[in-house]
Amino acid sequence: MTQDGGRLQLSEPVIKQGKKYQFLLISSTKSDRLIQPGDLINLELPSGIDTTAGVVISGRAPIWLYAYLTDKLQFTAWVACYEPPLGAVVVATNSDVVDIGEVIDIHPPHCYHQQLCPALMIVGPPNSGKSVFSHALFTALSCETPDIYLQRAHWDGEGNYLLDLGTEAVNRGDRGSFTDEFFPYHSQVILQLRREKSLVIVDVGGVEQPQKLPILEACSHYLIISCHSQAIDAWHEFCGERGNLKPIGVINSVLTPMEIIHQQKPYLEMTAGPWIPGEPAAVPQAFLKRLRRLILLNK
Repeated sequence: MTQDGGRLQLSEPVIKQGKKYQFLLISSTKSDRLIQPGDLINLELPSGIDTTAGVVISGRAPIWLYAYLTDKLQFTAWVACYEPPLGAVVVATNSDVVDIGEVIDIHPPHCYHQQLCPALMIVGPPNSGKSVFSHALFTALSCETPDIYLQRAHWDGEGNYLLDLGTEAVNRGDRGSFTDEFFPYHSQVILQLRREKSLVIVDVGGVEQPQKLPILEACSHYLIISCHSQAIDAWHEFCGERGNLKPIGVINSVLTPMEIIHQQKPYLEMTAGPWIPGEPAAVPQAFLKRLRRLILLNK
């Protein structure tokens, strides 16, 4: 069923692990892939929902849409939300077949690819614009290829929801701290995403730490964005020589608006910017062209 801002599609019922369920798949019908609160007014559930089965909500959508659909689906046996790294997380139930908080190892239909998709690490020293650039790259590519994922593999609290807000909100991230399990966990998440997506963008933070080696092993390519030219060689050594990743490009990050290409091969290098939290940021077309080519080569 197509609405003004999005499409809700219902899969056929499936029985797995003794549990009967359907997937409710969310997709946007707008060119910018955004769903707005006003779209809820005319949003209706598709026909054919099996009330004796669970319903797993899946798709790129705001938290409030997931909350709305969970409430609307209370007449079903149980409701879960799908998260690519985990599976289906049960959030509501009228059945003794599942428990709240249970994670079910199931995935949307047709989501697995025969080969791993590329995973691009965005690296560079602090305050170079990595998070802003990653978000801008994800936004630009997802408008034309929705099957893309941005994984924030660091603990500083700067998620997409903050970058979509104003300048004052951007600086209020709730920063966590490192644990031994952090990077191995994200490594497994990235590998899982590479089985389901067309491209995974990985924002890994601003220090070339040996603890990040599991992330290197899970990725395939890297892009350096640096406000300090003297820091670039260290990232090449870390990602290219130690991680055996393929370079896509180098951006010398500046605060003055400009785009100057210095070389095209063996990787793209340019001076560009600015990448400032809370301000509009556009990805240079030269980099978008390279990433589109990378996605197509994997299909």
